[in-house]
Parts: sequence; C-alpha cells; structure tokens
Amino acid sequence: MTTPVSPQRDTRIDVLRALALLTIFIDHVPGTAFEALTYKNFGFSDAAEAFVLISGISVALAYGTKFKPGGRLLATLKMWRRACVLYVAHIVTTMVVMALFCAVAVFARRPDLLRLINIEPLMKNTPEVLVGIVTLGHQLGYNNILPVYAALLLMAPGFVLLISYRPVAALVASAALWLIAGIWQIAPPNYPEPGFWFLNPLSWQFLFNIGVAAMLHVRRGGVIPVNRWLVGTAAAYVLMALVWVHSPLWGQITWFKLPVVIGGFDKTFLSLPRLLHILAVSYLIVALPALSNLFRTSPDHPLAILGKRSLPVFIAGTMIAMVAQVMKLINPGGLAYDSLLLSAGIAMQFALAFYLEWLSTIGGSGKTRTTQKDVTPIGAPFRISAVARANR
Repeated sequence: MTTPVSPQRDTRIDVLRALALLTIFIDHVPGTAFEALTYKNFGFSDAAEAFVLISGISVALAYGTKFKPGGRLLATLKMWRRACVLYVAHIVTTMVVMALFCAVAVFARRPDLLRLINIEPLMKNTPEVLVGIVTLGHQLGYNNILPVYAALLLMAPGFVLLISYRPVAALVASAALWLIAGIWQIAPPNYPEPGFWFLNPLSWQFLFNIGVAAMLHVRRGGVIPVNRWLVGTAAAYVLMALVWVHSPLWGQITWFKLPVVIGGFDKTFLSLPRLLHILAVSYLIVALPALSNLFRTSPDHPLAILGKRSLPVFIAGTMIAMVAQVMKLINPGGLAYDSLLLSAGIAMQFALAFYLEWLSTIGGSGKTRTTQKDVTPIGAPFRISAVARANR
C-alpha cells in the first residue's frame, strides 16, 4: 500500500533539515559546552551526511516529475542556475569570513587568528590563494558544504536522468564511482595548497543519489520495505556506533588493513561506516511511525519555517558561527557564556527565517505559497508521500 500525496504540506523534511542546520551551527563553534551534545557524538556520521541526503531527496521532489521529454532542458538549466547561486553564496561567505578574521587580527591585535581556518596561506601567497578561492581549490575551514552541494547540482541532471530510467543500474554506477574515488583517492585538488577538497563530491554523490532514488521510487508509488529484521539490524548498527565512538576503538584510521573507504571513518571520501550509519538512522525514521511523527509539525512551526528557508539561514548561520568562533577565542568564558553565544546565534537564524516567511506573504493573500512549481532544492516547499509500512 502507498498513501497518496497529501495536499497538506508534509513538514518532516523541513524539520529534519532545520535540525541539521542548527547542529551544523553548534558544531561550527568548537569548544562550547554544547558541542558534546550534538549528533556527531552519537555515531559515525554527522549533520553533513544528513544535509546531503536531504538535499538529494529535495532535488527529486523539485525536479523528478519535471525531468521528462520536453522539460529536461529547462529542469537542467534550473539546477545549474541553483548551482551558480550556491557558488556565489560560497564566495561571498568566504570573503566576509576572511574580512572578519583580518579585522579582528588588526583591531584586537590578535594576529594569531590569521593562522586559523586555513587563512594563513592567504597571507603568504595572496595571488595564488585568491585564484584558489574563485576556483574552489582553496576553502576555509567550516566553509566546505556549499562547494560540494554546488558540484552535486551540476552533476544532478545526469543523475536524475539515469535514476529515472534505470535506478538499480544508476545506483550501481554511483556506488562504483564512490568506491573507485575512495580506493584510489580521486578528488578535486586543492590549489595552491596540497591535498583534496574536504568533502569529495565524487564520494558524496553516492549518498546524494540514494536520496534521489529513494524519493523518486516513493513518488512513483513504490514502497520502502519495512520489516522487523531490517529494523533490528539498523537499530543494532546505530547502537553499536554509539558505543564505538565512546570507546578506545574510535580514532583508528582503518581496521583489518582494509582501504580507508571500507574500514575507516574518513569524512572526505565518505567511508562505509559513516555511510551505513546515516542510512540506518534514516531507515529507522522512515520505518518507525512513532519516531517519524516526532518530526511532523504544522507549517507555521518555527522549525518548519527555518528548514524551508535553509539557504539564507545556512549562509547567515555560517557567518554568525564565525563571529562566535572569534568571540570564543578572545574570551573563552564558561557555560553561561556559551549558552548566551549559541542562543543568540540561533535566535538570529530564526528571526531571519520568520522575516523571509513574512516577506513571502506581502503582495499576496497573506498565505505562504506552497505550490509544486515553487519547489527548489534548498529551502523551498515540497510534499512527500508517506512510506507504506508493510511486511512487518
């Protein structure tokens, strides 16, 4: 059985996206008392995996039904236009963050700040690093998500086309690309510094495509199989990961001399334990109604609004997190200071989301538009089919 798409907006993905954004914000202010309470401390994956998986689902919702003969060119251009928006947002954010650290270094007499978050190469090799910033070869620390998502959107038309016609073959090809990139360490190179992008799009495309394929499958009337054995296996893996990350086992580069992409926990190449962890968590949310319904809210719930406006909120959250980082470095403070710092940053992100929501009602009937044609990959309305819960 499958439940038809409801005319009422399903807010679960919005809420999950909002929680991922807030988690990323807290993680991007290292050293606070609350950093130990975020999602990354409960398993192998972190909020970045959740964000990319949700992005794949959103692309399927936004473009899956439009990617048909006669509409493919327009859908492709829209995806590429969105990638350009993300690129510009990344460049602007990078320049603002660099200006922030330079200003504090000058006016607060803290030149040590220029050795943080990969800013130091700019001071030593300014022309080369500026070229690297524009070409995405030089990325600041804590500013790595938008480049990989822009790259995934550039590749998305090919992904959606293949998945639409041959989903199994497309996922096999995607898995092969993930494995080859991980084993032979193939990734976009940094410039002018050595190394690779922190988040390799050739690896992360597999998780992105799983999200695309799963949502297209559901929208066509398919079901995600749910039974006690799969639920039990996923729950056991999540519990094992929780124990693992708080044991001496955590921190090993790899196990049994396997390639890191198979037996390790590398984030750049999205190692298998990380990939399986986010998939297990996602499967439990889909399979257990009691858990899934925790994220179902009314459209005017603060988390639903925050998740719907995710791109501007993410950009603002990144800048606010960098300001908070600087404040934390200048004055480490304590629990009360951390609480004030993070709560103020979160409040500003909610204020921005509500402001943008209010702006969307001006000039209309006073109701936020939620038509399917307005759906975009990040921060826009969408609908989701309920997954059948059969064979349990």
